[in-house]
Amino acid sequence: MDCIEIETAAEALERSVIFHVVKEIVGYVLYMHQQIPAVLQDLRLEFDSLLSERKDLELVLSQEEMKASSRRKHNARMRELKQGVRKLEKLMISISSLQTAMQLALNEIPDIQRIIIVLGSNPLRPQHVYEMCFSHGKVTMELSNDFTISKAAETLSRKAIRSLISKGAESMPYASPMKLFLLVKAPSTFNLPAHFLPKRAFRYSRKVVPCRLCVKCRVLDQYMDASQDGPQTASANTSPDSTANDLIWFQCRHTIKGLPSTTPEE
Repeated sequence: MDCIEIETAAEALERSVIFHVVKEIVGYVLYMHQQIPAVLQDLRLEFDSLLSERKDLELVLSQEEMKASSRRKHNARMRELKQGVRKLEKLMISISSLQTAMQLALNEIPDIQRIIIVLGSNPLRPQHVYEMCFSHGKVTMELSNDFTISKAAETLSRKAIRSLISKGAESMPYASPMKLFLLVKAPSTFNLPAHFLPKRAFRYSRKVVPCRLCVKCRVLDQYMDASQDGPQTASANTSPDSTANDLIWFQCRHTIKGLPSTTPEE
């Protein structure tokens, strides 16, 4: 598949924007391939609701004075809540862990240029591959580590998902659970061993045709000219692999395993 290009009017891509684009594409990949029963936002709301109701019901059951019929009814509901929490808990923890690792990586390297999402039994023999390329434009000294979603991040995330859908990136869904892996390309000095492992010789099967998405900034001419003088400034027309020779792949330790026998609603 040809590279899908989307453009932002911003002069630079903030780390929070990259984070939310990646987060939305992860949710898109999981849902479109039937690895989760609903979109991530709805799953999070459902999980939080189950936790809140379980906590309230525990307080009710702690009361000594209660009719036997009411206690049986509450105990039955408590079993349902615990079953629902167990079903979603591992999934939600793995998603949160992957998102935290991505935030830490962007704090270390705000100008990450290449990210890969792999869906399958293992990264070397995947079923689906989504490659993301980010041309950062003007390099800014962004000191804030705030990853709250902004208007720009929300707009670009929606544009990315719509572009994937319009280009036919969604494929036939799979009812069987698979794993989602995330890899980032970073300098070999990148050091977050609790969250990422170096995969210097990483290369997935050539039989898989990746879906490529490129996010570009509208860079002014003076910034593009200045990029040739500064080694840390990335031009929109510069290949991600040409900015440094010590860039290698790092695989996130946290994987997301889909839920079995899920059927998303139309």
